[in-house]
Amino acid sequence: MSHRSLVPAARCRACASRALTAALAAVVLAALLAQAPAAGQTPSSATKATTAGKAWTPPHTPDGRPDLQGIWSDSTLTPLERPKKLGAKEFYTDQEFADLTRRARQGEAVEEADLGAAAPQAVRYDLEVYGFDRTKLSFASTKRTSLIVGPEGVVPPILPQARERNAERTARDRGHEFDSYENRPLQERCILMGQERIPMIPGANEGNLLQIVQGPGYVTLLHEIDHSTRVIPTDGRPHVPQNIRQYQGDSVGHWEGNTLVIDTTNFTNLTAYRGSSEKLHLVERFTRAADDTMIYQFTVEDPTTWAKPWTAEVPWTRTKGPVYEWACHEGNTMISTILRGARVAEAEAAQKKAK
Repeated sequence: MSHRSLVPAARCRACASRALTAALAAVVLAALLAQAPAAGQTPSSATKATTAGKAWTPPHTPDGRPDLQGIWSDSTLTPLERPKKLGAKEFYTDQEFADLTRRARQGEAVEEADLGAAAPQAVRYDLEVYGFDRTKLSFASTKRTSLIVGPEGVVPPILPQARERNAERTARDRGHEFDSYENRPLQERCILMGQERIPMIPGANEGNLLQIVQGPGYVTLLHEIDHSTRVIPTDGRPHVPQNIRQYQGDSVGHWEGNTLVIDTTNFTNLTAYRGSSEKLHLVERFTRAADDTMIYQFTVEDPTTWAKPWTAEVPWTRTKGPVYEWACHEGNTMISTILRGARVAEAEAAQKKAK
């Protein structure tokens, strides 16, 4: 039984709203695809040419905007945070980078702290069981020692008020973790998976694909996971009123030269990105650096959580795709199994106490 069957009838209106939103996103995506240049249309040789002393020039869409379209992968071995042993070292030397890449590619011993999301995880199956081979992955082409930029290379420590806020939430939920589907994390409920949530952090060689489609006044980002589609207006409109809150916030975009800038506010306090609050403010920047390279940079700010903003940079690589369907709900019994297990455990505990 899918855990959708556990949703009370009173929440059906919300379900219908989500379904309508998904349908509208699909319609917009189809419209943008229809406006996109045909697959056979490629930049001129003059545009593609990159020579010493001459900057690479990105192709443009029919409406004159930089062409970011295509299927991109953010797969990388570079960790989000810099390994402590490297201190303030922000970049590897050419020799260090070559040696680290060679050892990872040949399957030699590499410290887990250097492997990013591909590091072994005790809570999941061996990646190789499903064909995930980290020797096929690479470190960030920028030679950065961490995706987070700057001398610290780590997420700033959260403020005391944020620690207190998160501790209160944990204490409030303690003992009620299995009361209902509403007590379970959004990821378990297939509402918002880790890699599709924004900002987008690379995973371990799965769920790494994102397709970008452009049209006049809009850019659409189709993530591989859960058919997640973000339709970003770039026509100068303001954010929706502050009283409207969403899991992924409200995103509006604009162009700064060759860079697409997406500004997102209006998050809920249920998203809690790395302990953040509804004051979370995210700025994403997409810059095509070569025919096969996109630089995705994001800056996270929340004055109630961190003393200062922090920024990360992820090089993306263009791939042929296709973007296959990655579904979570279909045939999923995770929530119903978890809650059933909790009820069984409670019954067993009650019987034991009665003896």
